[in-house]
Order: sequence, then structure tokens, then C-alpha cells
Amino acid sequence: MSSSVIGKSAQQSLSFWQIWNMSFGFLGIQFGFALQGGFMSRIFQTLGADKASLPLLWIAAPLTGLLVQPIIGYLSDRTWHPILGRRRPYFLVGAILASIALVAMPHSSVLWMAVGLLWVLDASINISMEPFRALVADKLPEQQRSYGFVVQTLIIGIGTWIASNLPWMVNQLGISNVAGPGVVPDSVKVAFAIGAGVFLLSILITVFTTGEEPPADLDRFRKEHAAGRSLVAEIAHNVVHMPVQMLNLGLVQFFSWLAFFSMWSMATPALTDHVFKAPAPDAAAFDMSVPAQAEAFNAANAAFQSAADLVGSYMGYYGLSSMAVALLLSFYAARRVVNRRLVHFVSLILGGVGFLSMAQVPDPVFLIASFALVGVAWASILSMPYALLASSVDPGKMGIYMGIFNMFIVIPQIVAATLLGPTLAVFFGGSPIFALVISGCSLIVAALCLARVVEPGGESAAQMAAAH
Repeated sequence: MSSSVIGKSAQQSLSFWQIWNMSFGFLGIQFGFALQGGFMSRIFQTLGADKASLPLLWIAAPLTGLLVQPIIGYLSDRTWHPILGRRRPYFLVGAILASIALVAMPHSSVLWMAVGLLWVLDASINISMEPFRALVADKLPEQQRSYGFVVQTLIIGIGTWIASNLPWMVNQLGISNVAGPGVVPDSVKVAFAIGAGVFLLSILITVFTTGEEPPADLDRFRKEHAAGRSLVAEIAHNVVHMPVQMLNLGLVQFFSWLAFFSMWSMATPALTDHVFKAPAPDAAAFDMSVPAQAEAFNAANAAFQSAADLVGSYMGYYGLSSMAVALLLSFYAARRVVNRRLVHFVSLILGGVGFLSMAQVPDPVFLIASFALVGVAWASILSMPYALLASSVDPGKMGIYMGIFNMFIVIPQIVAATLLGPTLAVFFGGSPIFALVISGCSLIVAALCLARVVEPGGESAAQMAAAH
């Protein structure tokens, strides 16, 4: 499809506040992801899961993304609603479903219920998230795309930091962070409810403040899509014929997201055990009818829940750090051309060092520095690959290509979910801290894979076209 069918707004430069409003819904999306990433393993462990099974319990999230994102991309490319436009219908539906799942999640009474709600939550977040990436590429010209994705990252950093600290903040207000065996603490329940409200409100702000121009020729737009390939055929065709730039970036993304999935699924057991010396107690090992054993369990559980609060709080520093990096990049990108490949290389190396340092911290407070380095990588991962990709794909297929590109995010998570637990058991004696060592090594490998990625400004338009 020619870009003329997309609409004229794709050629207009936008102000900072227009880009900010367009991206603001990512605050809620990141509240959902940060609460999921920081506290799902805590919920699973509270409901009786052992640490060796945690990565496999997380497999719902990447499997959902693998299925949902290309489908939503395909559908949003072909959608035009007279009031909500192309991408905004998906923002709204995803936000409503995700908010319901966030409220219900910490009220799970059994493990299978929490796992099922993780499927619903991740599917709903993906319904909202994928079109946001496409919206930036839809509305911004090439010279503003790095800036646009960096502003998204700034908002994501704010959301990560606040949401990661929510259970701790709620506990400071007097709401208990401990409960009986198999019961999620009230502090987590309240934090997830707050996250649900922020998710829905922030999406609504984007929906009501950001317009989308209709296709220049609406009848032609509808006829072309009506006569096009089926969903499965279109996705398969674009996977087979993806641009070389996307394939090379996909390898970088594979190792980047392998690292972060390992952190999300294993940081709580790894750091509560290795750094805080307060692992989750196994309720089956205590006879609750014996007062001394019940007291011992309650003490161990209180220590674990407090340590888990602090792990979540320290993880928030990667959001705070990514926010600071994104702010600096936004100032720079607003005035100068960013060498996206170089920025991404340096950021991934620093993130790798941050993960590796977690195995050696002499005191928990040093985790602030470790997660701050991880945040540098996170800021870059959320912006630079998309800016490097957006210049190399057909504007008329931006949604489906962004959805396919996200397959390089979810496939490594599936790999980690299935292989991380057995790898730790066989090669590292089941010690969860080595999951974070694997994360560090994976980010360094991702940085080395950038050798095959092209900086768009470094080649001619003819060369870019030939690469497709």
C-alpha cells in the first residue's frame, strides 16, 4: 500500500506535548508490566510455587504475546473507526480488560487461578501496547521518530519506578505486607488496584487528546484490505519477507529480552535468598499445630515478604534510571541526530555489567547501582530498536511489522521459561542468583550482535530499499 493512503498526518512534525499526550497511555501499560514483572513471582511463591517452577509458570506471558501481537498489528492496520480511528480502539479494549485482571490477580486463592489471570493480563496489555508502537511510526516523520520513542521510554521509566515501589509505599501507609499461608498480603492487593486505575485513566488521556487522520482515500483503503490476504497468510508472508534490518535487530532483541525475562521471573527468589538471606519459607515444612513451628513460619514469612518489598523497590531503580537516560536522550534527540546503534551498544554493555554485579554486592543497598545500570539498557531497548526499525518498513504495514517484530521479544521469553529452570538445576545447583548472571551475559551477547545492524543515516535510500 502506498503511503498516500495512510493520511497526511504522518508527514507533520509534532510538538513535545503532542508526543507526550500520544505516548501517555504507556504510563498505564508500564504500571501493568512493572507490577507483573516485580510481583508475580512473589504471588506465585505465596500461593505455594517452588522457585524451580517459576520460569515455567511465567510461560503464559510470552505465549500470549506471540499470538496476540501480530494479530492485533494485522487488525489495527485494517481498522478505521469513525470516532476512535485506527489504533485507539485497541488501546481502550486492552485497558479495560487489563484493569479487571489487575484487580483480580492478587485475590487469587490458588496457584492455577493466578496463572490463568496472568494469561488474561498479558493478553490485555499486549492488545494495548502493540498499537502504541505503531502510532508513533504512523504520526511522526523520520527525523522525529527517535525523539518519539525516547519520550515513550521516559513515560515508561516513570511508570516502572512508581509501580515497582507501590507495595512498599502502601505498606508505609500502614497496610500490612504479611498474611497467612497461601494468602497474598493486603499491600499487594491495594497496589494492584491502584495500578488498574492508573492503567485505564492514562489510556483514556491518550484516547481523548490524540487524533488520528483518516486514510487519504478511505474507499481505496477499505477495498485494498478487503481484497488482501487472510490474517494467517498475511502474517506468514510478512514473516518470510521481513526486511533484513528487522531480522538483524531481531537477534539483538532475542538476547536482550532473554535477559529481562530471566530478571522478572527470578529476581525475587534470587535476591531474597542470595542478598537478603530471607528465602520464601515452605509452609509444608512447618507443623502449624505446633505453636513454636507456627511462630517460626510466621517469622520467616515476614522476613521474606519484607525482603520481597525491598527487591521490588530496588527494581524500581531500573525504571528511575531509564527515565533519566530517556530524559537526556530526549533533549539530545530534539536537537541533534542520534547514532542509535552506538547508543544501544553502550547501553547493553552497561546493563550486562549491572546484572553481573548483583551476584557480588556486599550489601543490599548496592543493588541500587546494579539496577541503575540495568535501567540504562532498558531505556535503550525500549526506544533504539524501534527507531532503527521504523525507517525500514512499509508505512502501510507498520502495525503488522511491529507485531511481528515483537515476536523477537516473546520467543526468547518462551525459551527462558522452558529452559531456565532446568539449566539452573543441572549446571548451577538450583541457585537462582545465576539467572541474573545469565541475564548479564545475554545482554553482552546482544550488544555484540549489533555488528550486523545498519544505522539508517549511514546508507542511501537505494541501499535500504535493496535490503528489503
